[in-house]
Amino acid sequence: MTNWKISTLDRDTADGFVNTVHWTASQTDGDYTASTYSTVSFTKEDGINYVPYESLTEAAVVEWVKASLGEEGVAAVDLALANNIAAQKAPVTATGTPWTA
Repeated sequence: MTNWKISTLDRDTADGFVNTVHWTASQTDGDYTASTYSTVSFTKEDGINYVPYESLTEAAVVEWVKASLGEEGVAAVDLALANNIAAQKAPVTATGTPWTA
């Protein structure tokens, strides 16, 4: 299961309009963890009533991010994280030298 978190919000100080959402998504499977960070930008539209900044919740903003990404985008994030964990569990490359333990 993917855990979505909002890192921070960039907003206009005059009216509190959120113009950029910084978000992370992560998955954990036992000792393995994968995460990603990105942003979603928004622009003001005339005639729209916005939720006041002080009334925003993380859950609501996560839904904004998911809506902006769309179902395919959310599925792509989920798959990328799952693939990252799978690669950690069964690595195909390694680093090191043969003379150190």
